[in-house]
Amino acid sequence: MGVQISGILDKNPVEITDLSGRVIAIDAYNTIYQFLSIIRQPDGTPLMDTAGRVTSHLSGLLYRTSKFIEAGILPVFVFDGKPPAFKNVTLERREQVKSQAEKKLEEALSSGDVEGARKAAQAASRLTKDMVADAKKLLDLMGVPATQAPSEAEAQAAHMTKRGDAYATASQDYDSLLFGSPKLVRNLTVTGKKKLPNKETYVEVKPELIELKKVLAGLGITQEKLVVLGILVGTDFNAGGVRGIGPKKALALVQSKSVDEILTETDFSPYDPQMVLDFFMNPPVEDGYKIEWKKPDEDGIKKMMVDDHSFSEERVGKVLETLRKKSPHTQKSLGSWFKGS
Repeated sequence: MGVQISGILDKNPVEITDLSGRVIAIDAYNTIYQFLSIIRQPDGTPLMDTAGRVTSHLSGLLYRTSKFIEAGILPVFVFDGKPPAFKNVTLERREQVKSQAEKKLEEALSSGDVEGARKAAQAASRLTKDMVADAKKLLDLMGVPATQAPSEAEAQAAHMTKRGDAYATASQDYDSLLFGSPKLVRNLTVTGKKKLPNKETYVEVKPELIELKKVLAGLGITQEKLVVLGILVGTDFNAGGVRGIGPKKALALVQSKSVDEILTETDFSPYDPQMVLDFFMNPPVEDGYKIEWKKPDEDGIKKMMVDDHSFSEERVGKVLETLRKKSPHTQKSLGSWFKGS
């Protein structure tokens, strides 16, 4: 879910072509969950191959990543490592939500409620170890770099962006800003037409660029206070935040009081706010990552996607043509693109 502070942030819509020539550090799990949730049959059933294995995540990675490359974007996928122990409460709550969604899915399918089944199926999406392994394998075959974070992928992506090795992080969540990413791109993986819930109406979804310096200046707060604001509202590490405090009230608090005053005067139980604050301000990150775009393995992609997972040979062929022409490893100006801005 991530921290819910959308209502107080200024967002700058951009075209996907505006990101051409930019290295974008993408939160892999967040992105794959988007694909698992969105890429489904009308009744909510995920895409599957002839062996009954879920392939929604592979479909999204293959076709959406090729679109990035076609647009001149240089994607780097960052995978989560081990979460901090105090995130376990959030993970347990998510598991409860998924279990409840699975029950609702069974009930909806039994009663023929297609719309209810679709909603429940989206909420019941699970990312397994096999899915993660297949995602990494596909990215490697496509020649797209994937790095492993020691802990939170958004923290690692923010670190890469702060060092200038990426122009921006990409995620649907806002946590990257709390981790100090200078720039965050939202909607990158869901760009295009989107159907509104319960309506036959579609809207055009465009990427949004959010710049941390502008956010802090506009709100009149420091990076540390932005993290405290997030903790008041609720983050992945203190689910639910403080009862009765939403984004606007949290903003008023951090604008009028010091961090010490807020931490000592506010009841954050059962969480330790200082522990969460310290994690956001100094998360575990890795400096020794390697970012390198390689020549795509066309035969390997065909075997994995067409032979092993029943994808359309024609559609996969179009992706291979795009990679053949646009793969970053072939671009002479790659070195000049590599640094963030």
